[in-house]
Amino acid sequence: MSDVADAAKRLLLGRPVQTEQLQHTLLPKRIALPVFASDALSSVAYAPDEILLTLAIAGLAATTFSPLVGLAVVVVLVVVVLSYRQNVHAYPSGGGDYEVATVNLGPRAGVGVASALLVDYVLTVAVSISSGAQYAASAIPALRGHEVAVAVSLVTLLTVLNLRGVRESGRLFAIPTYLFMGAVGLTAAVGALRHLTGTLPPAESAALQVLPESGFDQGLVGIAGGFLVLRAFASGCAALTGVEAISNGVPAFRKPKSRNAATTLALLGGLSITFIMSILLLAQATGVHYVEFPAEQLLRDGVPVGEEYVQDPVLGQLAQAVFSGFPPAFFVVSAVTGLILVLAANTAFNGFPVLGSILARDGYLPRQLHTRGDRLAFSNGIIFLAVGAIVLIYAFDAQVTRLIQLYIVGVFVSFTLSQLGMVKHWNRALRTEPDPQRRSRMMRSRAINAVGLALTGTVLVVVLVTKFTRGAWIAILAMAFVFVVMQGIRRHYEAVSKELALGEDVGAARALPSRVHAIVLVSRLHKPTMRALAYARATRPSTLEALTVSVDAVDSVQLREQWEELDIPVPLKVLDSPYRDLTRPVVGYVKSVRRQSPRDLVVVYVPEYVVGRWWEQLLHNQSALRIKNRLLFTPGVIIASVPWQLRSSEVVTGKPVVDGATAVPPPQERAAPAAPHDRTPEGPR
Repeated sequence: MSDVADAAKRLLLGRPVQTEQLQHTLLPKRIALPVFASDALSSVAYAPDEILLTLAIAGLAATTFSPLVGLAVVVVLVVVVLSYRQNVHAYPSGGGDYEVATVNLGPRAGVGVASALLVDYVLTVAVSISSGAQYAASAIPALRGHEVAVAVSLVTLLTVLNLRGVRESGRLFAIPTYLFMGAVGLTAAVGALRHLTGTLPPAESAALQVLPESGFDQGLVGIAGGFLVLRAFASGCAALTGVEAISNGVPAFRKPKSRNAATTLALLGGLSITFIMSILLLAQATGVHYVEFPAEQLLRDGVPVGEEYVQDPVLGQLAQAVFSGFPPAFFVVSAVTGLILVLAANTAFNGFPVLGSILARDGYLPRQLHTRGDRLAFSNGIIFLAVGAIVLIYAFDAQVTRLIQLYIVGVFVSFTLSQLGMVKHWNRALRTEPDPQRRSRMMRSRAINAVGLALTGTVLVVVLVTKFTRGAWIAILAMAFVFVVMQGIRRHYEAVSKELALGEDVGAARALPSRVHAIVLVSRLHKPTMRALAYARATRPSTLEALTVSVDAVDSVQLREQWEELDIPVPLKVLDSPYRDLTRPVVGYVKSVRRQSPRDLVVVYVPEYVVGRWWEQLLHNQSALRIKNRLLFTPGVIIASVPWQLRSSEVVTGKPVVDGATAVPPPQERAAPAAPHDRTPEGPR
């Protein structure tokens, strides 16, 4: 059964890649642009829609403000792009906003930013895939009503592609992204030319009237009108999502990493600005009408159009008008737009696992998220992201208008805290920098980040005020939940690390003779390891060795140095694992020992934690469990589990734990044995 599973895995994901080949997975700018910028670029497919949809609440006249709202969004986008160009130069390690906030504002602020980004990445996949499913349904009528199934299938496909590796998926996604750029650019150019020559026809929806909602009969007047404009601006700011992904993905760029990342950011900003403003101006020129409830809000000759009317997205309506008389162009634009919306989710599939790996390294998420898979991708993070997105798609029925209300809260929380952190970073750097030229550059960078802080903070307030009751509270609640969970995981790991740390007494008894070959598995040098070594030596084996698998070269060197420093009288053998697998090297080595001495007994000592809560089991013993399961089927091998009880096991035993074991009361505290019953000896009769 295991062989069948391995064969299926190889078929889907390809052959494993050695750790040494990690450098070959780095991305040039031409591939990095579609990989990291597809999310922000794809926003031109729904950000203008949301602006027009919101303004349409106040009637047809209100939609004439859409270019002004778009211009406000562009101003924020320019400042954010310039700000993040400072970030990638100052913090190129890949931590992005999390690292900036942690270093400059403290760990709690860093965790707050991380929780916001994690939630936003999940929403990015859900929104982008749902929007792509809607475009697919507009191009293929047979898919209408099946958007949820289409969206889930697309998430599954993206998951498999990303599990194959970043570089391979990046090459695959580059062509559709560039096709989208060409299609939107051609639509904008042809539309502008036809508008200038007076040959641009109106959009299909231009002949319809828009029924304003109750309270907006007079258009955008009074406080309600101003509030509606702010709502439209907040919805349009969805165009900024994805900008932060490049700062998180700097390590994936080729050298010079920071410069290439900054260049990619500039390209992203220029393309996004051009596309958003072109679509809004063309929508005004062609009279596009786009509303939230078309069956009720759109009127034909004063009568609602009804449920049979199908409202195409704004870009689809523009393609129909601009390329009137040439229907294939409409289908091409719809197809590549649907593709880019699907690929936009790929930005999250690259950003979420990297951020999850950094958080796992710092102890805020389960350590399994820090491990690369067979194809050098952070597989566990990819799978976790996919599951979260599928849950949201089902919960919100793949409706972009409902999901978009949750969408941009998290990203602007991270924007604002990141800019505040960068301002503090430059203030600190200026206090110790004597060079006038460098001081001048730092002051310029600080000014850019300060403006970014003011704008993103303002947008965050607007988003919270205008979207809180429409669903933003769900995103805030999710961020708070993730924040609390990450803090809890961190406290748990810190408590376990403190509990297992080696004390001053690290000596071990000398080995005594025996007739078995003993192997002690070692991951780190701590109390459970020392106990396993002591138990193994107490059995007096004929041969005894400690065995570890080198997954990380730095950790292996540190283990060797600590081993030699403590002068542990047991040889340490290090197995190389180019594919970062722990189970196969151990099983292979044990089998080789058996082949050399078929009559000998091999005892493998496995240190394990004994925990008291079910969720702690998810955080520990996973590698040990896999190794034990494989060795159980190896003849002539005995697995000896060496338990180390964590203090949480007191929940189960009800007894205190001292030095990794249930405490035994001293003899004087033990209950005296019950007196035997009086017996009368029987004599002879």
